[in-house]
Formats: sequence, structure tokens, C-alpha cells
Amino acid sequence: MSPLTKLTFSLSLMLGTTITISSSHWMLAWAGLEINTLAIIPFISKSHHPRAIEAAIKYFLTQATASALILFSSTINAQFTGQWDITQLTQPTASLLLTAAIAMKLGLVPFHFWFPEVMQGSPMTTALLLSTLMKLPPISILFLTAPSLNPLLLTTMAIASTAVGGWMGLNQTQIRKVLAFSSIAHLGWMTIILIYNPKLTMVTFYLYAMVTTPIFLALNTTNSSKLTTMMTSWAKMPSLNASLMLTLLSLAGLPPLTGFLPKWLIIQELTKQEMSTTAMVISMLSLLGLFFYLRLAYCSTITLPPNTTNSMKQWYNNKPASTSIATLISLSTLLLPLSPMILTIT
Repeated sequence: MSPLTKLTFSLSLMLGTTITISSSHWMLAWAGLEINTLAIIPFISKSHHPRAIEAAIKYFLTQATASALILFSSTINAQFTGQWDITQLTQPTASLLLTAAIAMKLGLVPFHFWFPEVMQGSPMTTALLLSTLMKLPPISILFLTAPSLNPLLLTTMAIASTAVGGWMGLNQTQIRKVLAFSSIAHLGWMTIILIYNPKLTMVTFYLYAMVTTPIFLALNTTNSSKLTTMMTSWAKMPSLNASLMLTLLSLAGLPPLTGFLPKWLIIQELTKQEMSTTAMVISMLSLLGLFFYLRLAYCSTITLPPNTTNSMKQWYNNKPASTSIATLISLSTLLLPLSPMILTIT
């Protein structure tokens, strides 16, 4: 892909995201989502590998179906209410269709089957975009329509997403698939608090994006795509792998690190809403995800696997990691003391 082509699609991606998150009209939001979909497809399929082409086709078909459902739900709502304003979603059928469409775009259970396959077929940097930037427009639509959505449906989908994301990630050896199921599990945490505190959903998304970005960048730097290559990448950049272990533990939500903050705030808010049982269930389900996070942390720091591997051992490389990765890793592990300030925001 030429630099001019990459610049064009990158600007289109930013334009589509900006249009969707800043619009209050359904047609503008839909147009921004379509621009996003068309801009990310060349990044998914740029390697011309059959798996990449398959991932691009799956992504296009899923996103096109979800966009059609969004257009259908907004049309139904406009027919009954005479309003095209996103915040005026009052028709029950339109609300149900919109929930299904956004769940399909995000990869929430039961519309999650496409997401791990698309992540596996995409390059590491494109997988990062799919996990972070591409989820911002649908989450912003959920943020605007939160008062009109069904609490029971969202809670059910959130608990199912946390359970499936943790359970399906246990037996994966491909790192991109593990991170895909990790994203599904975190989406469950974001969705369960959406009705009661939409600002907390956005804070959780921002913190998730901040923590998961250095993980993808570090894996891209060490060329680690599966556990066997991750086990032997320690010799290439030992300091980066040690930092990667801390970032993975932060993504798991262990207390001294930044990733504990959103889960702590969500459990606190659920308890305030007299949903202690729901908070306990989603906390117990997050232990499933903790297992494969610990396995990734183990593979990133322990010297060699106990069995033989076909991967070539990397030579030690004294080249320092980029400043952006170091900054993001620091933020991903040291921001917990800022929790009183974040509490005032939410």
C-alpha cells in the first residue's frame, strides 16, 4: 500500500469517526459508520493473504448488516415520532433493532462470532484499530441512546459477553484471538453500566483503549503472533517484555495497576443501584479472563517453554523501544492514584 493511499484511508477513518461521534441526526451517524467501514477494509486485506481476504469479507458483510439495521430502526422511529434526532429514540421496536445492530457492530454476544476471526486475519496494527478506534462510534451511539434502551436486555448481553469472552479465551494459542475475546469480555463491563452511568462506560472504554494499545504495539515490535513465538521473544527486548507483563496484568484488572480502576468503579456503581448480585456474577466471570492474562504474562517473561518449539530464538537487540510505547505502558500501570479525580468526573 502506497503512502498516499494509506494517508487517504487513514483520514477517511478519522473523518468517519468524527462525523458519527459529533452528529445528532441518524443519517449523519449512519454515513459516518459507512465511511468507517469502507476505510478500514483496505487495512484488513492489504496483505493479500486468503485469511486476510476472508476477514475483510466477513467484516464487510457483518458491518453492512448492522448498518442496515441502524437505518431500519431510525426509519421506524422517525415514522412513529417524526424525529430524526438520535436522543429521541422512543419507539420500542426501533430501540430493540438498534440494540441488536450496535451489538453486532461491537461484537457483543450473541453477535460476536465474526470478531475473533477478523482479528486473526488482520495485521497487528489493524487489529489494534479494530479493538479501539472502530468501537468508539458505536459506543458513542449507545451513550446518546442509553435512556431509551432495555436494561434487562443490556444486562443479559453484558453478562453473556463477559462469560463467553473469558471462557473462549482459555484454549486459544493465537494472541490476536486471545485479545479479541479479551475485548468481548471488556465490552460486557462497559455495557452493564451503560443504563445507570453512561459517563462511566466512556471512561471504561478510554482506559481499556489506553491499556490495550501498548500491548498491541509491543507485540508488533517483537513480531509475536502466537504463544510459542511470544515465549522466545524475551531475548530480543527483555525490558519491553517485562513491561508487557505489567500491562497485561493491568488489563486483567489487578488492584495496584490502572486496569483495576474501571472495574472498581463499575462494581461500586452497581452496588449503589442495588445490583450486588449482578456485580458479584460479573466479578466472578472476570476470573476466567484472569487465567489467560496470567498465561500471557507468564509467556512474556519466563525464559523458555518447557517443551521444544519450532520458532527460532531471537538475537538480543539493544535497540530501545519507542517513546510512545514507554509512555503508554507507564500510563497503563500507574494511573490508579488519579481515581479520586476520575470519580469527580463520573
